[in-house]
Amino acid sequence: MDICKTFENASKCSVNGTPMECFMVLSTQAQKISIATLCGLFGTLCIFENSVVLYLIFSSPGTRRKPSYIFISSLALADLLASIIFVSSFVNFHVLNETDSSKELFLLKLGGVNTSFTASLSSLLLTALDRYVSISRPSEYKLLVTRKRAWAALGVLWAMCVTTASLPILGWNCCTLNSTCSELFPFVDDNYLSSWVCLVMALLGCIVYAYAHVLWRAHQHVAYMGKHQVQVGKQNSRMRMDVMLAKTLVMVLTVLVLCWSPVLILMIYSIFAKLTNHLRKVFAFCSTLCLLNSMVNPIIYALRSKELFSSLRAVFFRFKRRLRGTDDSPEGDSAHKSSVAETVCEDDVHVT
Repeated sequence: MDICKTFENASKCSVNGTPMECFMVLSTQAQKISIATLCGLFGTLCIFENSVVLYLIFSSPGTRRKPSYIFISSLALADLLASIIFVSSFVNFHVLNETDSSKELFLLKLGGVNTSFTASLSSLLLTALDRYVSISRPSEYKLLVTRKRAWAALGVLWAMCVTTASLPILGWNCCTLNSTCSELFPFVDDNYLSSWVCLVMALLGCIVYAYAHVLWRAHQHVAYMGKHQVQVGKQNSRMRMDVMLAKTLVMVLTVLVLCWSPVLILMIYSIFAKLTNHLRKVFAFCSTLCLLNSMVNPIIYALRSKELFSSLRAVFFRFKRRLRGTDDSPEGDSAHKSSVAETVCEDDVHVT
């Protein structure tokens, strides 16, 4: 096994220990079972939910042509890959304690996890910017956000994520540079970890700003209607939509911050101070929160869409008919045709 000679810069190990073994912080069987259970549960649901979302989007010509759903499909793909790569590598390392991989193979797996989670956050940013543009410049939205530009943005996004994640295996690691190693990840240079944390925090900051602006504009709509005494029926309808939008966006931001804050805080702390074994165990458990975020994303961003939910009902009724061997169900057909609306957020923010 390729052992980093500069590991003593990162943390102290026993004389007979190897660097890889020092990062296996789960010391009891109960801890390993807990991690395996969390990864198995979150990972299975994440794979199922995001696979359903991708099927619903690309099985319908109406949804796969819309830029907003193109961004959501990128989010679902990133979360799907994150769940597969993260669960397999994380369980293999922390639960099964496999250490027979080389430095290159380990960094390749880590790069896959890095790419997936960074692409997930970047897709969330594109979704937030899509809704930001739709409420800031509603009359120009269709001219500004086209399918061609959406695919181009996704191309740049994924290229950036792959390039950033590939830097350690291309040479930016503490073994090659003989620099300070991270206490959280084998072979990872502290400067690289700092750069990646800054990138993630910048993405999160832009997402929060975009959604905060959307909430502010929604509040302005309510205040404007109240001040100018808009018709009662229209005002009540608009207020219901704004309340629904506010609830959705508060849910989005709350889940995002709760899932990513613990991991980022511990990463930042590890750069400036020594971590105890207890904190490294906490980090291992907090890492599963990123997987939880990938599991919740389809529910918040996709399945709250009236159009996708209608398609899901239609699929369910078709599956139910096949099991029963009956003729076409009018209920299923009506469910499929009942809504051509955008997502809840998109419905709201397109109203001027």
